[in-house]
Amino acid sequence: MSRNSRRFACTPDDVFAVLADGWLFPSWVVGASRMREVADTWPQVGSRLHHSFGVWPVLIDDATEVLVYDPPRHVLLRAKGWPMGEAQVDIQVKPHRDGCIVRIQEEAVAGPGSLVPQPLLDVVLQLRNHETLHRLAYLAEGRAARPTDETTAEDEGVAE
Repeated sequence: MSRNSRRFACTPDDVFAVLADGWLFPSWVVGASRMREVADTWPQVGSRLHHSFGVWPVLIDDATEVLVYDPPRHVLLRAKGWPMGEAQVDIQVKPHRDGCIVRIQEEAVAGPGSLVPQPLLDVVLQLRNHETLHRLAYLAEGRAARPTDETTAEDEGVAE
């Protein structure tokens, strides 16, 4: 099982604000290339995201389902991407004096991916999830720096 952690300069609520917006999924998940549909109930347990991974013209349609949703601490996802298989992705967020610590664990649970020797699979997942946490940090910290109710001069129609 691959495990990565990173300190974010924002609150756990800021992280979960990103996770709760299913349309942002390809912005932080390495390999996800586009969104096709987000359930109206996302991110409630049982809801799904429909996305694709890969690079055009070789795209595989994928779906990710929420198994556990306990904001702002924990989300457990099941990603399905056949013919490659299925993975369970566990994201845990803990407050820290300088923001929060985000940990992601990923494990192949079905299909060909689950047959790859764990040490080899862990190397690939470590690299991928290092970048995934890097992208998630950009989004969550950026959201924290500019709350959604904040406006700019351009938003207010102020002339330069």
